[in-house]
Amino acid sequence: MGTPEFAVPSLDKLVENGWNVVAVITAPDKPKGRGQKLIPSPVKEAALKHEIPVLQPTNLKSPEFLEELKSYQADLQIVVAFRMLPEVVWSMPPLGTFNLHASLLPNYRGAAPINWAIINGEKETGVTTFFLKHEIDTGSIIHQEKTPILPEESLGEVYEKLMNIGSELVVKTVEDIAKGEVNPLPQDESKALHHAPKIFKETCKIDWENSAESIHNLVRGLSPYPAAWTELEGKVCKIYQSKVFKTDLSSIPGKIYTDEKTYLRMGTSAGQLEILELQLEGKKRMKTEDFLRGYKFS
Repeated sequence: MGTPEFAVPSLDKLVENGWNVVAVITAPDKPKGRGQKLIPSPVKEAALKHEIPVLQPTNLKSPEFLEELKSYQADLQIVVAFRMLPEVVWSMPPLGTFNLHASLLPNYRGAAPINWAIINGEKETGVTTFFLKHEIDTGSIIHQEKTPILPEESLGEVYEKLMNIGSELVVKTVEDIAKGEVNPLPQDESKALHHAPKIFKETCKIDWENSAESIHNLVRGLSPYPAAWTELEGKVCKIYQSKVFKTDLSSIPGKIYTDEKTYLRMGTSAGQLEILELQLEGKKRMKTEDFLRGYKFS
């Protein structure tokens, strides 16, 4: 059960390793673009490539869906980046249902674990497989795998890394469950230090009263999508890449510092943030030097 690109390597690896994936459950096709053409999810595309039956329920409690799901007689269900499941679904298979979560649980439970780990300046993250139970992201842990977050890594890079490490962990978890060699451990609540709530537009707005360091982490944790943003002379400006410029430099938060040719820096409460890549409303994404070539500050 999964929808976005993050879940695709897990499905691919299960098939490559000879596991009998009897069906794939994913979100309904979504209308996209000008013609509102229906586009299948990345997981559906992968399932069709492997010639696996695809179910796309709008209601996970509907009797028709539950009947169809039961007819596949799955021993085990695997969830990777899907929606919340009702108990009638996750309790169906004899071996249970396990989930792959992109954090070291119980830390960063929630919808956006990768974003928040980077935004909070964590030096390490990882992936966890755990059995589903009532409360979201709280079930007993089967396996965990750690990986460092490097100082300049962005969301896109960490996402890719965890997607691949996660797919290996899914296969290992399935192998161990099949052999009866798992010893799931309850989550240690004392380690649930941070939450990872859904990201909204307001979350992405830069507050220049923060330090250059924390704003830089916000930029990294939201790049390439949905991207941190600010207003530049009345227009929305997304920032994709930045670096901390002299943390001890006194500057006015939100003030623009630029030679109008090679650099663009913004004042913060501690140091300046150098903007390396940005996109002004109505323009395309570009490096700062290219942007400054065609932009005149009022």
